[in-house]
Amino acid sequence: MLTPIVIDDVRPRTPAGFPAKAVTGEAVTVSAVLLADGHDRLAARVRWRHMGDDEWASAPLARRDDGRWDGTITPAVIGAHELVIDAWTDRYATWRHEMDVKVAAGNDVEVELEEGARLLEELAAAQPTSDGRARLLTAAEGTRRASCSLEIRLGAACHDEVAALVEARPDARLSSSAVHPLWVDRLRAAHAAWYELFPRSFGGLRGAAEHLRYVADLGFDVVYLPPVHPIGTTHRKGRDNSLTPSPGDPGSPWAIGSADGGHDAVHADLGTIDDFDAFVRTAEALGMEVALDYALQCSPDHPWVHDHPEWFTRRPDGSIRYAENPPKKYQDIHPIELWPAEHADRVALWEACRDILEHWIAHGVKTFRVDNPHTKPLAFWEWVIDDVHSRHPDVVFLAEAFTEPPMMAKLAEVGFTQSYTYFTWRHDAWELRDYVTELTQGPLASYMRPSFWPNTPDILDDGLRHAAPSAFAARFVLATTLVPLYGIYSGFELAENEPANDTTTEYRHSEKYELKTRDFGQPHSLAPLIRTVNAVRRKHPDVWSLRDVRFHHSDDERVLVYSRGHAATDLLLCVVLIDVTEPVETTVRLDLGALGLPADQPYPLYDELSGDTYVWGGPAAYVRLDPTAGQVAHLFHVTR
Repeated sequence: MLTPIVIDDVRPRTPAGFPAKAVTGEAVTVSAVLLADGHDRLAARVRWRHMGDDEWASAPLARRDDGRWDGTITPAVIGAHELVIDAWTDRYATWRHEMDVKVAAGNDVEVELEEGARLLEELAAAQPTSDGRARLLTAAEGTRRASCSLEIRLGAACHDEVAALVEARPDARLSSSAVHPLWVDRLRAAHAAWYELFPRSFGGLRGAAEHLRYVADLGFDVVYLPPVHPIGTTHRKGRDNSLTPSPGDPGSPWAIGSADGGHDAVHADLGTIDDFDAFVRTAEALGMEVALDYALQCSPDHPWVHDHPEWFTRRPDGSIRYAENPPKKYQDIHPIELWPAEHADRVALWEACRDILEHWIAHGVKTFRVDNPHTKPLAFWEWVIDDVHSRHPDVVFLAEAFTEPPMMAKLAEVGFTQSYTYFTWRHDAWELRDYVTELTQGPLASYMRPSFWPNTPDILDDGLRHAAPSAFAARFVLATTLVPLYGIYSGFELAENEPANDTTTEYRHSEKYELKTRDFGQPHSLAPLIRTVNAVRRKHPDVWSLRDVRFHHSDDERVLVYSRGHAATDLLLCVVLIDVTEPVETTVRLDLGALGLPADQPYPLYDELSGDTYVWGGPAAYVRLDPTAGQVAHLFHVTR
């Protein structure tokens, strides 16, 4: 379709036209490149509304120095939105500019004054109110008043009231529009701290509910549970992933299903559905919500294996294929074939998978951590997330997809709210800078929300194997301050650091296959640090937007320096050790202009971790961090 103005490179947007993401109450920068022939002045605005609403909200777009046009919107309602950019030739602004130039040059502008009067008459016809029409017609009359001075005639045409009436109304003859979808989530979908625990290690749901006060006291927003369903006995795994379990070995929670039920049942050892409901209520009373694992796979004993064998892939010998992620083998798990040959089977299967979500939503779950979504069809995720959101727009989906970047991005694009990332494997300062910049400043930031996890039940990273608590502390500070979303797996605060062997990321005596008894009161626990950092995150909510991170220079690459926010509103300066093997002294060099700090005046800094106050002046400052004394980072609150 031919249009007079090209509206290009709209942001936020996704590559394939799926909805970009925003959050209620948080300002979103909307921008585009506008292209048109000639020298006429352009104008633009952005309009948005919740899908189905009659009324539009709007905001002007202004041209930046780099040629892009941008403005901000602040959605107030969760759910699907329409986002429209309107651009038009601003004949009134063009006329005023030409008059300024010609009058300054001493030209005769009588004809131009008549053109201005006629333009005002034409614009008056488009005014929605009689008062507006009358005001513009009066201005046109004054512009033609030849008995008055040029200054008075120009004043009539260029009065602020006149400009205000015409500047925000597109010229229908010379305008173009671009429509883009936008999905708006609740705040906790974009800014939250997660804590993962296995209820069975606390004696079941009732025991785990008693532990929730500890989790809440540390400042977490979400408590995440692995699958709580019955566990199969066929090919059950023993301790340390053994193929020969001992009597009493509980098996992997991800081997879902037995004669006692499937994905909609609670394992008898954990309690009852009433115990689950009570767990959810206890979490809510403590200001947290419960996230539940959503794993589309079955043990050989799952009712679906017997009732719907057509939902599984069979090998040539007639056996059902078990799950593999070479070199890992999961003999106790059958993956579900979500794209069976028969359409009727697919419809029934997809609806059954959707009904699992509906079941747990009815029991108070609003957040799901989705296990290995990259092994399932993208079309399924597009359908099921959209279907669930049509009734429950507040539901959050976290994609646990440690796979190739294009697939991780596509899962986010088709609807996943949050995404696991490669943070666990990024250690050097340059790696972290590049990766965080890619996630927060590039196109991905329009639709992929990264969540940083220093550890998971599957991943004890190289940097934490046999590491001291100071290494755990440094990784924790990085995860919590580089992006708004993060999580840890229970035991992280105790610096659990024993790998299964020299070649795997698995833990020795993994909780996936046995019960764990922990002493959370150990003297070297990182609980005080975790509590403090989470309190800082809540104390400074304005600095935790995804894009609001800026890196600065350190003379020693063992120290990473970055800031969040701006001195005009709220500013945090983070100085974090990357290498905790010894004390490090360095000079940090700040971009004061970007931070909004003066180059010729001192500025005080309050360290939220130690409680100490410093005064710096100018862009360069000396810093010393000593991991042997428990000092792995500064979190400076910068004040003017």
